Amino acid sequence: MVYNGSDNMYVYSGGKRIMFETSIGIDLGTSNILVYVKNEGLIINEPTVVAVNKASGKIIAFGNEAKLMIGREPQNIMIIKPLTLGVISDFSMTEQLLRHYILMVKNNNKIKAKFFRRLKVSISIPSGVSEVERRAVQDTAYEAGARKIQIIEEPIAAAIGAGIDISEAYGRMVVDIGGGTTDVAVISLGGIVIGESLKVAGDAYDQVIINYIRRVYNVVIGEHSAQKIKKSVASVIKRDENKEIKITGRDLVSGLPKALIITSDETIEPLTEVTNRIIDTVYSILEKTPPELAADIFLEGILLTGGGSLVYGINHLMEKRLGVGVIMSSEPLSSVALGLASCLEN
Repeated sequence: MVYNGSDNMYVYSGGKRIMFETSIGIDLGTSNILVYVKNEGLIINEPTVVAVNKASGKIIAFGNEAKLMIGREPQNIMIIKPLTLGVISDFSMTEQLLRHYILMVKNNNKIKAKFFRRLKVSISIPSGVSEVERRAVQDTAYEAGARKIQIIEEPIAAAIGAGIDISEAYGRMVVDIGGGTTDVAVISLGGIVIGESLKVAGDAYDQVIINYIRRVYNVVIGEHSAQKIKKSVASVIKRDENKEIKITGRDLVSGLPKALIITSDETIEPLTEVTNRIIDTVYSILEKTPPELAADIFLEGILLTGGGSLVYGINHLMEKRLGVGVIMSSEPLSSVALGLASCLEN
């Protein structure tokens, strides 16, 4: 689907036609927003978070700056995540977020030197979103300044970003574990044959870690601490080395700060519960996949990508349960953005 604005794409100078279009790719994720500019590369990778002054309603911080405020904000500041489980939950904040990063692109010194008039945007969305949700993304991007908009489903973008030729008459399966959603899709001949978007992903891992520490240690930790555990020691299978990390939370009995040592082994049980829900969805899609495409997937393996796929051992657990090889994307965090970039370049 493409929006076409009324601006002219070209002007003439000295008999020569000059194109004034700038193309950018936006991976608008629940957890992070990544922006790629054609011929310039990936220039923005920040959390999808805004901080708002409650009294005035004005946004006072975006991205990294806003994320640092989570759990530390005073009563007059509200932290908002405008996307929930891969879907825009706050259209006004999403529009302002997009405007902010589009303006950052316009003000980038390398790009500023070029004449910036017509903006073409490719945006990724989870597979299986409704037409209403798709239209909402388009409208939000249009209101934020885009004049030509291309919507690409995340599994397609992730496959392209991982170097897969999706135009072939050959079945490939992509499992993209993002922040808010996990997209599972079987791709052939440039399209999704069968797929599903599961609203369980990286954020769910954070929440089960928070719940586990509260239940076992009677200590409350914040989102930052949960993410530190997830990125440094969390695992869904037993590691050769039982890693550990020291974190601090608030003791629910005394109300005072309390330090804890969390190990890899104790994260296995709570995190495996979330991982099994993802694997169950992959299993369900494989059951519904046409036999010829299923045979292709068995030979080529399942492509695993997205930030959530970095939790240690997910690929091995998936292989064990499904009996199909699992290939990790070389750049799981940016596969979708790289796929959008490839679409812009070609």
